[in-house]
Amino acid sequence: MSDTAKRDRVRDLNDRCRTALGIGARVVQTQGISALDDALQSRVREAVETFSAFTPDNDPYGEHDCAVVVVEGLRVIWKIDYYDRNFEYASDDPSDPAQTRRVLTIMLASEY
Repeated sequence: MSDTAKRDRVRDLNDRCRTALGIGARVVQTQGISALDDALQSRVREAVETFSAFTPDNDPYGEHDCAVVVVEGLRVIWKIDYYDRNFEYASDDPSDPAQTRRVLTIMLASEY
């Protein structure tokens, strides 16, 4: 598979796990997100799921793996990381879902 095809596959897998929040990925939220009231947590998750404003500035590799959203004045970062099947090491090939486990982390920017 070409590098472009791999990048496109990674982007598609990342979009699937983000827009269906958790399909094909573990979702982790930090203590700061968990401390928000339930309604605000829901709005944060919705903002992550519906984010589509990718540009070369915020997505230089075209993988749709990280962005910042603002929800009710809170800056929130979401990031997708790629691990091996046992969640021990980085994945050798994030374009291959058979050998890659994704973790989508949602955090307040102040926690970064």
